[in-house]
Amino acid sequence: MELLAQHGLVSASPELVIEPASKDLGDFQVRRALPSIKRRLVGPFVFLDHMGPAVFAPGQGLDVRPHPHIGLATLTYLLDGAILHRDSLGNAQTIVPGGVNWMTAGRGIAHSERTEAGLRSTGQSMTAVQSWIALPQAHEETDPGFFHHPGAVLPLLSDRGVQVHVVVGEAFGVRAPVSTFSDTFYLDVLLDAGAAISVPTLYAERAAYLLEGEVEIGGENFAEHRLLVFRPGDEIIIRARAKVRLVILGGEPLDGPRHLWWNFVSSRKERIEQARQEWRDHRFGVIPGDEFERIELPE
Repeated sequence: MELLAQHGLVSASPELVIEPASKDLGDFQVRRALPSIKRRLVGPFVFLDHMGPAVFAPGQGLDVRPHPHIGLATLTYLLDGAILHRDSLGNAQTIVPGGVNWMTAGRGIAHSERTEAGLRSTGQSMTAVQSWIALPQAHEETDPGFFHHPGAVLPLLSDRGVQVHVVVGEAFGVRAPVSTFSDTFYLDVLLDAGAAISVPTLYAERAAYLLEGEVEIGGENFAEHRLLVFRPGDEIIIRARAKVRLVILGGEPLDGPRHLWWNFVSSRKERIEQARQEWRDHRFGVIPGDEFERIELPE
């Protein structure tokens, strides 16, 4: 296990720096790093949102009403707070920091994300990162599924100011238990001031999203809330100028282009049109415990 950058190695600079589009939702802010006009995807990651930090007063909370997905998997990872997931398969699962919710949409699923009643009554803070991973063409129509992995089962590595949670995939000689449909990795990294980490080179496409703090890579400094995309094969060393938190992610390139419209991802435009009609016709199923609201198709 070699978390620390090896002495004497020289880091390349990022190929691309993306400043996320920011949207104020009233109670909190969402920063969308993918898709971007500069870059549509990194490996199979076609969507990356940094939600929060949010502070909900008593009586308030997150209310993402029931909505559909096809052709992708969602990866929800919390840094603070809690979210109650419900879906049309009958799953109800609260996610808290350190754990991961992986939902495979496949041929179609509907879900909602809300603040549960107890936390709504007292109020809470919340920060989350949500990603969409496009499924390989051979698995776009797979059966939907939902899998929760608590933080205790995810590998945690620590070495002289560097801490890494291996959330998805393989890195530094260990593998997370999350099952994926293609080579994919996702790391939650904490760096003390002055500490450095080498970005794994196992995967062709890699990027880092800076949640907090400032880093130095290849002699350049980069502020928080940036997505840094790296060239395939480049040696990348990330050094913290102050305490830093970031996610490092990527994987193998997709097997062809993808169309993304609203919450639907597919290699075929006609499949997205079919999904639009299925949602209009209420054919995605009912979410037990959240049957009375939904998000309609955008105009």
